[in-house]
Amino acid sequence: MKFKGILAAALLAGALAGALAGALAAQVAGPANAGYRTEQQRKNVANGLADPARDEKQKPGELVRAMGLQPGMTVADVGTGIGYMLPFLSKRVGPTGKVIAEDIFDDFLESAKQRVENQKLENVTFVKGSETDPNLPEDAVDVVLALDVYHHFDYPQKMLAAIHKSLKPGGKLVVVEYYKRSEAMPNNRALTHIRLDLADVIKEIEANHFHLLSEKEHIPESQYMLVLRKN
Repeated sequence: MKFKGILAAALLAGALAGALAGALAAQVAGPANAGYRTEQQRKNVANGLADPARDEKQKPGELVRAMGLQPGMTVADVGTGIGYMLPFLSKRVGPTGKVIAEDIFDDFLESAKQRVENQKLENVTFVKGSETDPNLPEDAVDVVLALDVYHHFDYPQKMLAAIHKSLKPGGKLVVVEYYKRSEAMPNNRALTHIRLDLADVIKEIEANHFHLLSEKEHIPESQYMLVLRKN
């Protein structure tokens, strides 16, 4: 009996250790998120996100058209940051549409709120998400945009499950992401900053109940755009 008790304790300890290791391994975006840990780091990031030259490179007008957004739709900007895309999304869905801006950082959300207030965007609301769930309303969103944020998902399976739950039947997830290639970001940064290249991103998302509708290059040799439909 004593031996059985020791064996059971050992098995329990092993199971707990395995569960802990699995939980730690799920935090897969460490290199990408290293520069967001402090308020000062996020201020530095925000300065780059607010660069006036960004429009020419990011092509936000072209992006919202390619997303298939229509007046009256509800679109969620997951990882909105300083709210760069909010004016473009707001205009596209119009006064009868809705824009939900989500981020996990309060300081980013405050910057995004200020942008919305300055531009008098009346169809934008805000929500604070977590590392595992953007906390979007269930079955309420037509399109979810993940612009330059998929590689920041520490728990991609959980995030994809939550996004799937938020989408209406037939709803779409739009992912704009960097290639994991030396030329995609300055100083070969994409090789360590980006977790997966294009083919593996598609495999991972499709394995979580989405179906690829289209794939295109968004910024030559730097970024691609995927449109996936909820299964």
